Amino acid sequence: SLLQETYSVISGQELMMELLSDTIIVLASQVVFFMVGWIFFVKMLFKDYELHHSLVQLIFCINFTLSLTMFELIIFEIVDFLDIGSRYFHWYFAIYSMLFMVIVLTPFYIIYFILSSSHLVSVGMRKPLTLIIWCAYFYLFWKLGDPFPILSPKHGVLSIEQGISRVGVIGVTIMALLSGFGAVNYPYSSMTMFMRSVTVMDVQTIEKKLLQTMEMITAKKKKIVLAEREQREKARGRGEEGGTWWGKMRSVAPSAVTENIPLLKADVQALEELSRHLFLEAHDLQNVRER
Repeated sequence: SLLQETYSVISGQELMMELLSDTIIVLASQVVFFMVGWIFFVKMLFKDYELHHSLVQLIFCINFTLSLTMFELIIFEIVDFLDIGSRYFHWYFAIYSMLFMVIVLTPFYIIYFILSSSHLVSVGMRKPLTLIIWCAYFYLFWKLGDPFPILSPKHGVLSIEQGISRVGVIGVTIMALLSGFGAVNYPYSSMTMFMRSVTVMDVQTIEKKLLQTMEMITAKKKKIVLAEREQREKARGRGEEGGTWWGKMRSVAPSAVTENIPLLKADVQALEELSRHLFLEAHDLQNVRER
């Protein structure tokens, strides 16, 4: 019995060491995948754009890493690399992580980003409204999977089958719709007979409009800064002259600067939206001309 206990302890330690070494290999490959995804996102997807939300880049790299990890584990299963127990553990961990990213985190942040971009929602209402919309989305997502024949009553609520079945069926349906759209849209946007002729003059005209818009934005922002500084100086002067009759008269008189600042900010917001559209149009024209 003592030999059996000693053998079981030694075998348990060997399994732990083997699991640890396999985990180090998988983590090292995930670091490489994350760096490749980060470079691909910066150099390929957003090479012509300025990204203001680093969390978007982080979520993309995590999804990219988990996808390649699952593909890597399939290859490890084929070539019989790593221990079968460690492969099983990392496979389940990757699937649960991917389901969390696809079902929970990514939709939640998309909803929050859409509400943050809208000027109709106040800052204090963004997070509660995001949570309410996400709960409604998750309810619809879960109810869509009830009639699926691939589900079994023996599976628990938090089992992999519950999430994989819904993601698989809904994902394949969405991919079929996108594939049909791409099959029609890509020839229309890529074939020469459907393209409009773009000259260098057209690109330069749009770029000139973009530069003029940026100059107007800069000028109006300077006016806002000067007006706010003048407003602060007047408020400070009123505080110092508050006891005199002249200070009381100035406090009663309306301030033209206060009325102009909101108008200037509205103009800047409209010009920034126009500049984004001009930039996208200039980028599209440049791509068409390069083709």
